[in-house]
Parts: sequence; C-alpha cells; structure tokens
Amino acid sequence: MLSYRLPREPSSPRVALWRRLKRLGVAQISDGLVVLPADARTREQLEWAADDVVERGGVASVWLAQPATRTQERELATAMAADRAAEYLELEAAARRALDAPPAEQHQVLMKLRRAIRAVHRRDFFPPTERDRAQAALRLLAERAERAERAEQAEQAEQAERVERAGPVAGVPAAGSAEAGRGAR
Repeated sequence: MLSYRLPREPSSPRVALWRRLKRLGVAQISDGLVVLPADARTREQLEWAADDVVERGGVASVWLAQPATRTQERELATAMAADRAAEYLELEAAARRALDAPPAEQHQVLMKLRRAIRAVHRRDFFPPTERDRAQAALRLLAERAERAERAEQAEQAEQAERVERAGPVAGVPAAGSAEAGRGAR
C-alpha cells in the first residue's frame, strides 16, 4: 500500500505519479491511498513511486497491509480484475477492427497491440476471462496478417516468374547486357 500526498501546484508531478501508478495497475482505496498485491516487484515499484513523491516535495510511505475481511479482499480483487477486463476488451475490439484493414496496416496494428497486451499482462494480478478473448483476437489478427503476407509474397514470385518466362521484349536489351549498359550512358 502506498500512502502519498503531493502539493497541488504544480500539477505535473501529480499527473505523472498517477500515470505511473495506473501503469502499475493499482487500486485506489481513497485519495492518496493505493494498493497492489504484495510481492517483491510491486513493493519495489511502490517504493520508487514513494521516493519520487518525496523528491517532488510531497510525503509518502509504503505499508504492508491486508484487508480485514475476505469480502473486502474479494471486492478489491474484483475491482482490479474489472479494470483489466476493460483494457482487454479495448484490445480485443482494436484487433477485430484491424481484421478489415489492409494487410500492411494489420501488421502495424498487430505490433502495437502486442506491446499493449504485454503492458496489461504486467499489471494483471487477477486475470479476468476477457484476457483469453483478447489473446484469441490477437492470434486471429496475427494469422490473418501472416496469410496476407504469404499471399503477397506468392503474388510477387508469380509476377517475377511471368516476367522471366516472357523473356526479353523485342527492341529492349536484357538487363545486365552490354547493350543495356551502353544505352544508359
């Protein structure tokens, strides 16, 4: 658990801290109080965030705590899972929209979505079912992009083969021939 307070002005340190905490996947308990499941990585991340708060003129401390009841623990886990579920649904929707995009765009979107899903995985402490749906949508997009790439490569190979079979065109020297080299001068 991280308890923190930053000066209201300037607002940029508060905004930067909040963005950092959101990237970590925190659950906000109240204003200036956020939690993450306890492990070495999350504790270190919260300690770094606390150090940043202090460096920017604020007050911060990291606490090890646990909910007093199983109900509170379940509610907290459910809220964190719901936050990740929303992110996974966005990724799934983006992957499905990209299925109708041109092949080159599909590949670009796929690379962007793979980075995004890795970032969500890092803050996904209570994986929701939407995680599987997002991964399936990305796999489908990857298959479609790969199929389109193979089709494009096959088409280019066929075109090159047709040109090769057609042979030299009358009056046009073959590429690499001495006549072609003289004509270029």
